[in-house]
Amino acid sequence: MTELRPLPKADPIVHGVRTVVSAITRTSVWRWASHRVMPPVERALAGLTGGRVQFSSLFVPSLILTTTGAKSGLPRDTVLMYTADGYGRAIVAGTNWAAARHPAWTYNLLAHPEAEITVRGRRYAVRASVIEGDARDRVWRHLESQWPEYRAYERDSGRTVRLFRLHLLREV
Repeated sequence: MTELRPLPKADPIVHGVRTVVSAITRTSVWRWASHRVMPPVERALAGLTGGRVQFSSLFVPSLILTTTGAKSGLPRDTVLMYTADGYGRAIVAGTNWAAARHPAWTYNLLAHPEAEITVRGRRYAVRASVIEGDARDRVWRHLESQWPEYRAYERDSGRTVRLFRLHLLREV
């Protein structure tokens, strides 16, 4: 496996904002409210901007992941933080706000690894692969270089968070 390229150093102001916001997102109040408030806000903003803007993208790189429902077979959209790995791929983590259950989109990717992402209004076909074994620690360190203490979601959830690498196939 190729090593992850280090991310460029974030602007000190951006890093400071991410550090503060990441601390807030680990509070019990945020975790209670986030999955109730964020999805409708993200859907509304994506609808208004044609998918070019996500609320979460104000803080971190974000994408819209379109999966095929594992049971329904219907398309499902989810806004997620992602981290570029420096090799034309994206990494996403099924943290589910530290909930005890895996998010539905991870079951969808396991059942149907072919998916699409929308990044700043551009759509791409992708193939997802699960990141396992020794690579997990390297990937978590890489994720935390973008979002401090991100792995705390895994510790707090009591489960092993599913990590996926999204391999770009083509622009759609």
